[in-house]
Amino acid sequence: MARTLSIGIAAAALAAPQTPAMAETLREALLLAYQTNPTLNAARAGQRATDENVPISLADGRPSVNVNGSYQENVRTSANSFTAPSRLATGTVEAQLPIYQGGTVRNRTLAARDRVEAGQAELRSTEANLFTNVVAAYLDVISNRNIVELNENQVRVLDTNLQATSDRFEIGDLTRTDVAQAEARLSTARSRLEQAEAERQAAEENYLRLVGDWPDTLEAPPPLPALPNSPDAAEDIAIVQNPDLIAAQHRVDASRRDVGVARGSRMPRLSAFARGNYTNYLDTLGGAVGGQFVQEETTATVGLQATLPLYQGGRPAAQVRQAQARQSQAMETALATERAVVADVRAAFSRYRAALQVIESTRVAVEANELALEGVRAENSVGLRTILDILNAEQELLNSQVDLVTARRNAYVAGFNLLAAMGQAEAADLGLDGGVLYNAAGNYERVRNIWFDWDEDPRPVPQSTRTVDNPERDIVTNPEN
Repeated sequence: MARTLSIGIAAAALAAPQTPAMAETLREALLLAYQTNPTLNAARAGQRATDENVPISLADGRPSVNVNGSYQENVRTSANSFTAPSRLATGTVEAQLPIYQGGTVRNRTLAARDRVEAGQAELRSTEANLFTNVVAAYLDVISNRNIVELNENQVRVLDTNLQATSDRFEIGDLTRTDVAQAEARLSTARSRLEQAEAERQAAEENYLRLVGDWPDTLEAPPPLPALPNSPDAAEDIAIVQNPDLIAAQHRVDASRRDVGVARGSRMPRLSAFARGNYTNYLDTLGGAVGGQFVQEETTATVGLQATLPLYQGGRPAAQVRQAQARQSQAMETALATERAVVADVRAAFSRYRAALQVIESTRVAVEANELALEGVRAENSVGLRTILDILNAEQELLNSQVDLVTARRNAYVAGFNLLAAMGQAEAADLGLDGGVLYNAAGNYERVRNIWFDWDEDPRPVPQSTRTVDNPERDIVTNPEN
C-alpha cells in the first residue's frame, strides 16, 4: 500500500528537532504527543514491567546460593552435659540447582513470553489510539477556527446589512419590520459566534491535553495514503495487522501454557544440592572436662532431593480446571476482539466513503448558495426580493460553508480511523523516525537474560509534560461584535 501519509509527514524528519517547542504540522503534533503523552508513557512503563515476568520465571529454574550465619550463647546447659560449649558461631553455604520441576518453569516462561508479545501489540494499539485522537484534535482545532472565521465574517456582513437597512429605513425605502429582521439576524449571528468561540477553545484545550502544548498556526494535514477500495480488502489487512487482535491471540497462547503450569504441580520434582557448614566453639567446647577438643569443625554434603506429590487435597485438579476455564475465556475474548475489529473496519470504511460523498455534495451546495446570494441581492436592488430573502440566503450560505468545513474534517478523521483499524496508524507507519522511536522489543532483549541480583534501572522520573506548565491563554474577541 502506498505510504503517502508517511512520506508527507516525514518530509521534514531530519530537519525537525526531536522535541519541537510548538507543533505547527501534523507530524510535529504526533511526534510531540509520542514523546510527552502520559497515557503512552504509562503504557510503556507497564510493558517494561511485563517484560520482567520472563526473567522472574527463568529464575525458578536457575541455581540459587544462600549463606547463613549465627552466633549463640548457651546461658544455661544441662547438668549432665559436661562438654557443652558456652558459645559458638556457625556458618552455612548452600547451593541448589533445580533439575526437573514438572515442566512448570518451562511453561511459565513460555506463557510470560506470550504475554510480552501481547503487551507489545497492546502498546502498538495504545499508540494508534493516541494518534487517532491527536489527528481528530488537530483537525478539530483547524475546523473550529475556520468556523469561527466564517461566523465572524457573517457578523460583519450582517452588521453592514443592518446599517444599510437602517439607512434605507431613514429615507422611507424600507419598513421598521425590515430593520427588526436585520437586527434579529445580527443578534443570532453574534450568539453563534460566541458558541463557535467556545467550541474552538474546547478544541484547543483537548489538543493541549493530548499533545502537551497549545496549538499555534496549524498547517493543513498531508494527504492520507491510498486506502483499500472495498471493505473486504480492508478487513483482510486488519485480520493480519490489527494489534488488538494480535494481542488477543497471544493471550490465548499464554493461557494454554498456564494449563501446563497447573498440571506440573502434580509432577515429581528433582533438584541437586551442595551444603557446607562451619562451626567455631570459640574455645568453650569441653567445659569442665579436661582434654583436648577440636574447637572448629567443617562439614560438606552433596546430593539429590526428589519430591513426589501423592495427594494435595484436590488443589492441583482445581488449578488445572481453573486454567482451562481461563483458556476458554481467552479464546472467546479473541473471537469477540475479531468481531469488534471487523465491525470497526467496516464501519470506518463506510464512514470514510460517506464523508467523501458529503464533501462533494456540500461543495456543490456552497457554490449554489453563493450564486443564489448574488442573485437575491441583485433582485433586491430592483425590488423583486425583500431583506428577509437576503438574510435567508446569507444564512444558507453560512450553513453550507460550515457543513463543508465539518465534512472535510470528518473525512480525514474517518480515513485515519480506517488506517488505525487496519493496524497501520502507529509510529513506524507515520514516519516518526530520526531515532525517536520507542523500542519495546529492545527492552525485553535487554532484561530477559540478566542473572545479576543487583542489576537495577535508574530511579524513575516523569517523562511527560504537565498541563499546568501551559497556562490558559486569553481568548481575544472583537468587542464590537
